[in-house]
Amino acid sequence: MAQSSNLPHGVALKTASVDGSIPVAVPDTRRRAYGDFLALTKPRVNLLVLITTLIGFHLGTFGPTDIVLLVHTVMGTALVAGAAAALNQVLECDSDRLMRRTRARPLPAGRLGMRQASWFAMVLAVVGLVQLALGANPLAALVAFATIASYALVYTPLKSRTSLATVIGAVPGALPPMIGWAAATGGLSIEAWVLFAIVFFWQMPHVLAISWMYREDYERGGIRVLPVEEPDGGSTSRQTVSYAAVLVPVTLLPTVVGLTGGVYVVGALVLGLGILALAIAFARDRTAAHARRLFFASLLYLPVLWVLMLADRT
Repeated sequence: MAQSSNLPHGVALKTASVDGSIPVAVPDTRRRAYGDFLALTKPRVNLLVLITTLIGFHLGTFGPTDIVLLVHTVMGTALVAGAAAALNQVLECDSDRLMRRTRARPLPAGRLGMRQASWFAMVLAVVGLVQLALGANPLAALVAFATIASYALVYTPLKSRTSLATVIGAVPGALPPMIGWAAATGGLSIEAWVLFAIVFFWQMPHVLAISWMYREDYERGGIRVLPVEEPDGGSTSRQTVSYAAVLVPVTLLPTVVGLTGGVYVVGALVLGLGILALAIAFARDRTAAHARRLFFASLLYLPVLWVLMLADRT
């Protein structure tokens, strides 16, 4: 028998019947529930986390790649990153409900319960940390634990209290390459800290651009980003330019510590000056259009920088 094409979104037709012969449509919510649990992990956002972890792992690997170690590192990091994202949504459910860009998420929309989401996050965290500890090494697991603890228990609660939370939040955001490095080498040498510094300073213009674009939404949600605390945008633009300016010399450090060669230096310098130029343009004319250009350029910037680093690794 042909299936109806007029079923609501997320409803599947099953061949159940009332009297044993007449098929009826039975809502199948399992598929949507799986999608909502996946949404709690913010897979698109955490894709960059996994990329930076892979970069740290690859740069810390000398000789043949240990595929088993790599798989454990990536899977463990993915689970921990997903747990951090889910805990963040549990803790911010009330503010997410007030903001247009987040109110359709599974928790504020009521598609998942707080207890479900909390248990889901805890299980992901425990499994991910155990996998890193046993499949990689305890140091990688320790760095991952610091990531989830600082993100969920320090950064998230501070977002509704001070704009300094943005700076604090850049710390867990910059730890993933250190997870990869620790997994590959068993230590945290100067090279790992250089990778941390690059991601830390990259995040600031990136996040400040987002904050300016969605400042009204953040204000509705009670999130105290800098454009909410100082609506004229003066501090936001100055800090954006300052962090972009610091990023330029910081991205040259991989060559200073012997990770990369001269080709990388030229490429990193060009990329850094490009981001700085966009930050200055935003500071001069604080429009959503300039903030959006800076935001999208920053999204492209980091992957290109990683490619240059891998291509010119010494």
